[in-house]
Amino acid sequence: MLRFNPNLESVPGYHPGSPKGRTAGEVQESEVAQLASNESPFPPLDGVVEAIERAASATNRYPDPEASELREALAAHHGVDPSQIAVGNGSCEILVAAGQAMLSPGREVVYAWPSFSIYPTLAPLNGGSEVRVPLTADENHDLPAMLERIGPSTAMVIVCNPNNPTATYRGADEIAEFVRSVPEDVAVILDEAYIDFQDRDDPEASLELFHERDNLIILRTFSKSHSLAGFRVGYAICPPSFKAAVDAVRQPFPVNVLAQAAATEALRHGGDVRARIAEVQAERARVEGALAEAGIASSESQANFSWVRIGDDRSEEEVVSAMAGEGVLVRAGTVLGAPGHLRVSYGTEAEDDRMIAALEKALAG
Repeated sequence: MLRFNPNLESVPGYHPGSPKGRTAGEVQESEVAQLASNESPFPPLDGVVEAIERAASATNRYPDPEASELREALAAHHGVDPSQIAVGNGSCEILVAAGQAMLSPGREVVYAWPSFSIYPTLAPLNGGSEVRVPLTADENHDLPAMLERIGPSTAMVIVCNPNNPTATYRGADEIAEFVRSVPEDVAVILDEAYIDFQDRDDPEASLELFHERDNLIILRTFSKSHSLAGFRVGYAICPPSFKAAVDAVRQPFPVNVLAQAAATEALRHGGDVRARIAEVQAERARVEGALAEAGIASSESQANFSWVRIGDDRSEEEVVSAMAGEGVLVRAGTVLGAPGHLRVSYGTEAEDDRMIAALEKALAG
């Protein structure tokens, strides 16, 4: 019998949204509204597709292991040095590598809960411990409580802002006050996968804080606002020592040839990306208003998805199944840490109208 690492017994694993290629009831696959995985409803930009096509002729060669062109473009975009950029196969890969590099028996990670479902895998995978701090009554990070739970054994603290799955947001001033209060030997990982969708602060506000604090790591991704979820490109704006540590524990060539080309080109189309973000924000306002008008409660979203409360007296499984039968795929809250909720990405206007109708019908049934 094969013998595996005993730590695996306590690793919860990551549960993705509804698989692609699945039909919902009698609805054709091409008509299914894929609103379960917080993806962009827009395809990659034409210039990005062209860059991918050009790069395809070089796929017989290994990619640049340092992703030099991409890292230099990111550094110029954010006003940092290339040595302060680490790229990965999605920001998840950087998170997992950070856990390997910083957690061990006797070392702990502090994070809010519910939050991104990859966080609970970090401590058990590396023999460390975790401290989960409950969200506030309005489903946001309780930053003072998180500060109180940081102690001598804390190696890292993670703040997901805007938070996944609750879509709530802490302002830049609150984040700055928190980061400045964390001991300098504790890594603060600020997971900003959805930062472009909030409309309260400059998305680059955290960069000023980065130049001030040596223990701050900012995570970003091309999966959401840049429409590149299928290529899995994430990055960290980080101290060079953090880049060296995560590079030491992960496999070489983390970002493939096509992904590097796609992400580098996407950075050249900032105006188009911002226009798409504005469309998502407008659709968010419309959907949240429609949900409220229908008497369906949701959190105050600052992300590209709604966090819908269906109540403890409703069966998530039945609601999700009923919506799938209408050709609308959404995410149940239980696996995300909060029973009685649904996470619903914003799609096109037509898809969102179908979602609202399907949700109302499922709740009425």
